[in-house]
Amino acid sequence: MNAADSEWLSRSLIARGFVPAERQDDATIQILNTCSVRDKPEQKVYSEIGRIRSVTGNSPDVLVCVGGCVAQQMGEKLFKRFSQVRLVFGTDGIASAPDAVARLVEEKRLRMSLIDFADQFEERDFALDERVSPVAYVNIMQGCNNFCAYCIVPYVRGRQKSRGADAIIAECVALLARGAKEITLLGQNVNAYGQDLGAPSGARSAFGDLLYRVAALPGLVRLRFVTPHPKDMEPDMAQAFADLSVLAPRLHLPLQSGSDEILRRMGRKYDTARFLELTDALRAARPDMLFSTDIIVGFPGETEAQFQETLAFMARVGFASSFSFAYSDRPGTRASLLGDKLDKKTKFDRLSRLQAWQYAFARNILDSMNGRTVTVLLEGEAESKDPVPGAKYWQGREEGGLSVIVRMTKDAPSGGWLGEVVPVLVTGASMHGLKGELV
Repeated sequence: MNAADSEWLSRSLIARGFVPAERQDDATIQILNTCSVRDKPEQKVYSEIGRIRSVTGNSPDVLVCVGGCVAQQMGEKLFKRFSQVRLVFGTDGIASAPDAVARLVEEKRLRMSLIDFADQFEERDFALDERVSPVAYVNIMQGCNNFCAYCIVPYVRGRQKSRGADAIIAECVALLARGAKEITLLGQNVNAYGQDLGAPSGARSAFGDLLYRVAALPGLVRLRFVTPHPKDMEPDMAQAFADLSVLAPRLHLPLQSGSDEILRRMGRKYDTARFLELTDALRAARPDMLFSTDIIVGFPGETEAQFQETLAFMARVGFASSFSFAYSDRPGTRASLLGDKLDKKTKFDRLSRLQAWQYAFARNILDSMNGRTVTVLLEGEAESKDPVPGAKYWQGREEGGLSVIVRMTKDAPSGGWLGEVVPVLVTGASMHGLKGELV
């Protein structure tokens, strides 16, 4: 979501006449769009502001803007800590950020804070270029109502606010008209979409209705969504994967722990039996379905036996990939007040073991793809680590979301390769993806 917001902010500033710097250190406007879901990225924000200050000599002619979750969390404290910071904007303030930047450039002594939460989703100009990337992202909601014990998101992104379905469809239509082929619908709790707008009129959930509407748009090749919450997976989701051929067979479904006791203490509102029921139903609908997930190791009070439950459950589901982290306290959350905190050595030992298992399992999936023909949406030119002399290479993803480096064995069509959907024979695997050649 931050990446999509940053792309929009850049387009919006360019539309106002601002020019991107070729090098970051040459820019007189530096905008940091931040994350505070874990402690490490938050600390990187402070380090980066310090680096900018050292490079620019703390010049008052350099405007530093901090947006996103750290801005929402720290607010005007950033003004006191860093003199070059003259704009802080939260997740609901980004729609006003381009106008604020333009004003701050003219009024050198002014500082502005845009950190109030809005009562509803704030629409903004799409600010689309004439041609966009073949892979596009569309926000459909903001915020979260779940208040999981470890999570800071509801405090820095606010309560759930769903966007109007017609506005979502209008943006998707505009993207497809400009060259998009794949659309990913975004939300902190994306499948809870519409729960704050009232009950849907039909048998499907509001999110289910939206999926069917987007899937029917002409020109759409693939549809994805991220990130769903297991507790909000309605029965119509499996049916949607069975009905909608454009709905890609890859789903990121955060597990967080394979221990029912830890899940209860996290406040996740599901257990492993329910999670397994979901994945089994989705695989029955789409046998080629691949799952990825999020895992937190070292939650307060987690025992070695409970960690082993997580490893066993990950193997039972068979996740193609996972984002795994050692637990860290986030200010204001219930988990930060719990006792039984694990020491750093224990947490990172468990994290290392989990990631070693995941690497081996993912490698087996990649190796099993050798010799298959997959369908790849080409996203841009690429380099190969072992190139054939004179060959050209492109990068894209197949339906299951696996990255593929493609050796081009044919001349490009008249419109070029960008956005083309092509058959590729897989000839091998790299550390994080596949390699192949155009069929």
